[in-house]
Amino acid sequence: MVDTMALLPPFVRSSRTARTVEHPPVALPADDEVLLDAPDDRLGPALVAAGQGSYEVAAALLASTRAASAWEHRDRYVVRLASFACARPEWFESWRTAAPRDPDMLVVGAQLAVTRVWGSPAREELLREVSPLITAAARGDDRDPVPWRIALDHAHGSRAGHKYFEELWEAAIRRAPHHYGCHAAALRCLAESWHGSHRECFDFAETAAQDAPADSLVQALPTRAALAYLTDGCGPDVPRARLDAAVDRAIALSARFPAADPWPAEMRNKLTYVLALLDRREDALEQLRRIGPYATSFPWELVSDDPLGRFLELREEIRLRSASGHPRSGHRGRAHSRDH
Repeated sequence: MVDTMALLPPFVRSSRTARTVEHPPVALPADDEVLLDAPDDRLGPALVAAGQGSYEVAAALLASTRAASAWEHRDRYVVRLASFACARPEWFESWRTAAPRDPDMLVVGAQLAVTRVWGSPAREELLREVSPLITAAARGDDRDPVPWRIALDHAHGSRAGHKYFEELWEAAIRRAPHHYGCHAAALRCLAESWHGSHRECFDFAETAAQDAPADSLVQALPTRAALAYLTDGCGPDVPRARLDAAVDRAIALSARFPAADPWPAEMRNKLTYVLALLDRREDALEQLRRIGPYATSFPWELVSDDPLGRFLELREEIRLRSASGHPRSGHRGRAHSRDH
């Protein structure tokens, strides 16, 4: 068993006084108004331009995130742009040709290379060939944690050893101690290498959340550990109180953002699924109100080939059960998914 604390940085703990801003919830939109993985108003124009063969808008968008050290937004935009380039590569190839040393192009290129081979049966071997692209992206801007998140995913997919993982983790958090993408990637690595050792994964997630600012997405990391536990089916039980504490922390984070906002949508979708697994239907219904029309592929793609359809089905189930007035029950066992 790997020592959990050995993988954690020496966080400097400090007390924080944070005021939760209450935003009024919205009513549930009609099914035909719900969108899957809708881009925000900054990413949308970049995707439209890419669809027309132009890379300049995407390049300007990523350059602005780097200039502002907006690493969470940068990470999300890189993933979406790379996914788009998988299906429509012409605009990206034009970018690569025009600006072969552009740090923003390099990080999209590294993500694209990993995304392209991730589902292959020969993933481990193919990922080894991707390493130079990740190295080039990391050298593009030494402040940028996103190449290190990609490197953590690469280590996960290629089944790299713990020593290499620890080196990557230390490099990532040195650049951005509370970057959610790096923490989520690390948790995926640990969940696989510690298969069944969910309490250690909770230790990692809870320590990171405790040290993160109140408005950081890392506050929702324990919910990801809860999702892994509830959809796994092996290892010792995690106390119900620990699961409830994880979702309570994420509920507090959700309340800090406006309702019907695409930025926290994935966090809220994940939280809703975990609340449903825990049979906390009133809390799940409140998150559905806050989600509004913004469904996300994760986590519904873990349990269905039609993530939007599964989201709408569960939404209706929660709404009907809430209206029926059945008493809340405790967690009745673990669900199962194909991956987490």
